[in-house]
Amino acid sequence: MRGPYPTLNELFERTIHRFPDRIAIRNTTTYMGEPSEISYAELESEVSRLAAALAARGVEIGDRVAILSPPRIRFATVALATMRCGAWFVPLDPTLAAPEAQTLLNHCQPMLVFAPGSSRDHLPADLAIVDLDDDPTAGSTYTSLLREGAAAPGGTIASQQDVLSDAIAVLAYTSGTTGDPKGVMLSHGNIAADLIEGTKAIPVAPSDVILFVAPWHHIMGLTTGLFLPLFAGATAMHTSDFRRIAELMKAHRVTIFAAVPKLYHAMFEKLMAKVTGSAIGRTLWRVAPRLVGRQVKRNVTGQDLRFFVSGSAPLSAEVAQGFRRMGIGMMEGYGLTETSPVVCLTDPYRGLPGSVGVAIPSVETRVVDPRPDGVGELHVRGPIVMAGYYRNEEATGRVVDSDGWFHTGDLATVDQKGNIFLKGRAKNVIVLDSGKNIYPEELEWQIGRVPYVEEVLVRAALHQGRIALQAVIFPNRQRMQDEGIEDSDHERLLDRLWAAIRERQKQLAPYKRLRSRSQLLLTNHPFPKTGSLDIKRHLLERERHDRLSPSRG
Repeated sequence: MRGPYPTLNELFERTIHRFPDRIAIRNTTTYMGEPSEISYAELESEVSRLAAALAARGVEIGDRVAILSPPRIRFATVALATMRCGAWFVPLDPTLAAPEAQTLLNHCQPMLVFAPGSSRDHLPADLAIVDLDDDPTAGSTYTSLLREGAAAPGGTIASQQDVLSDAIAVLAYTSGTTGDPKGVMLSHGNIAADLIEGTKAIPVAPSDVILFVAPWHHIMGLTTGLFLPLFAGATAMHTSDFRRIAELMKAHRVTIFAAVPKLYHAMFEKLMAKVTGSAIGRTLWRVAPRLVGRQVKRNVTGQDLRFFVSGSAPLSAEVAQGFRRMGIGMMEGYGLTETSPVVCLTDPYRGLPGSVGVAIPSVETRVVDPRPDGVGELHVRGPIVMAGYYRNEEATGRVVDSDGWFHTGDLATVDQKGNIFLKGRAKNVIVLDSGKNIYPEELEWQIGRVPYVEEVLVRAALHQGRIALQAVIFPNRQRMQDEGIEDSDHERLLDRLWAAIRERQKQLAPYKRLRSRSQLLLTNHPFPKTGSLDIKRHLLERERHDRLSPSRG
């Protein structure tokens, strides 16, 4: 250990001793040769053999081991075995295009890369690649590596004393919304602090079954979807199949479910349409909302659900409070790759509407240079702040000052009790000719609640020589067709969109609103996104108008 927090290796070892027979990870997709679930004792056995094989291959403290894979048991064993050797675990998005993958692999220069055949085929040929699916045509496979590990001599793996708390555990590449992805170095202590302090706010127990939709190559999915359950002795599950969520929740008695706000908004909208569709339902919602909650658990989530977790975008206060009225907790949080990632969390049952909660213990926050409306840049300091950007000291110095404060680039207000209210990214602020500041995320959130809108981005545009707002919209084509509006019926589509948006934006101050239908631009294509589904704004800012036009649907 030798630091204020233990290493992840030590945390995992404690869990093994406490819960050897509990299920650690359960796959929701079938992988040939891989079990559907694995206990903590079985996981430990496989990690030990794999770590011995990695060490025999020369992997040691400070080396990098990368993986391109969806969440599965073998993803977890590679992560744990890599860290046991003192090497850096580098999770990469398996859907990366070949040039993107090659850029990141060239940057981190891994000793080994683990990948299934679907990803392996477009990786550089000069890399040492281990096939996760045991393809017999591959030069090296996961199972052959396990056999090597079983035969490896003892004492080849870095000892617990060799791997220190301040050693790098994970090299996580940022989403790259600005087109400049960076490798974030997170130490064992960084992530352990986030787990230990975070669980003082998150009521996680060994009896929990936790289902996440965030991928494990993203730091939120890795830390809270995989490492958190393993730290608590709970069971980790992942799915990317939204159609199976209800089935999985009921079949596996899921107690905690984590997803993006858009899913909760759609779920709540559908639920309330049913509830308010009858006089009995409206009465129950008014006088006995917990009876409605029992029906939700019976028909949708299963009886064991304790609470939902929402992250990555703003959650409607109406939706959060609505689920809480039903007796279903809703926890919202905020964090960044550079903060391991969780900075703050709300109470699942008593969260303050509009807030992302208070900072977890041992973490400080402050708002710097607040404007007249109290909005300023949010800074964070504490044991969760990254060690820095890999091979980029200049970029590190721009965001972490000499006093250890990380400059998040996010705008926020903080009340006297420490509740944080996010407003948007500082670099996205639009300043009107009047001097008013517009946080485009506020307007995007309101417009995004319109059923006819699949995706939206608000940006600045010139109108008669003055700065104005412009909403670029990818419509929900299926919703439009369900209401008899075809793609070719462009004017009717715009009329319907504008009527709904005009009504929705009444929730905002007049200066924050779109003023006319001419400020809507439609696109035929979904927006380009990062691996964590954030829109790549930099690409849309320079998008040519011949692809985004009000005259073409």
